[in-house]
Amino acid sequence: MINNIIFDFDGVIVDSEVLASKAFVKYFNNLGYSLKEDQFYNYAGNKTVEVINLLSEKYKIENKEKFAEEIFSIVAEIYSQDLKLVEGAQEYISNSKRRHFIGSNSNKDRILDGLRFVGLDKLFLKDQVYSFDMVEKPKPHPDIYLKVLNDNSLNIEETIIIEDSGVGVKAAFSAGVKVFGITAGKHWHSNRDKNELFDNGALNVFSDYGSLGRAIEEL
Repeated sequence: MINNIIFDFDGVIVDSEVLASKAFVKYFNNLGYSLKEDQFYNYAGNKTVEVINLLSEKYKIENKEKFAEEIFSIVAEIYSQDLKLVEGAQEYISNSKRRHFIGSNSNKDRILDGLRFVGLDKLFLKDQVYSFDMVEKPKPHPDIYLKVLNDNSLNIEETIIIEDSGVGVKAAFSAGVKVFGITAGKHWHSNRDKNELFDNGALNVFSDYGSLGRAIEEL
């Protein structure tokens, strides 16, 4: 029986991965490129700083600090205006009687701000939110999930993790916890292969919270 659920945040609770992609498109198209949002979807689950490092190398950006500063500024603007819940997330979380936690590669202040933006701040208290800045190594390392388990004395057999990226699924699997994938976020376009989640250890992958919830009930 599942008594504890650890949710990733971006792309699982809030539909923010697509917003980060919008920010990168805006930045690069201002430089004269002609890019589309789905070209950045595969970076979902990684820390933004790590994505900036990868893109700096790919597009030969020499001033990485300026690039990072401008991207974070664009992301903050879009985030505050356009952040929405992943479809079905609020209803599922609101009706669930289990213990809920968040384990994210985002920083804690951003997660708490996001929860306030979408009206879930009463459902996830501050001490239920775990972020990459609370551990030594971010996902795909298991540190963040191990910290949630250890801090709250969670029984692994009674716990499941919900993830939307290969990076996150790998972290959950490495922590020895059952993990389900969810592809309800808008960054999961029709051509994106959900084997990204299966290949990293997901027990199953669901396109909506309804089917995900039914599967959790059966565990």
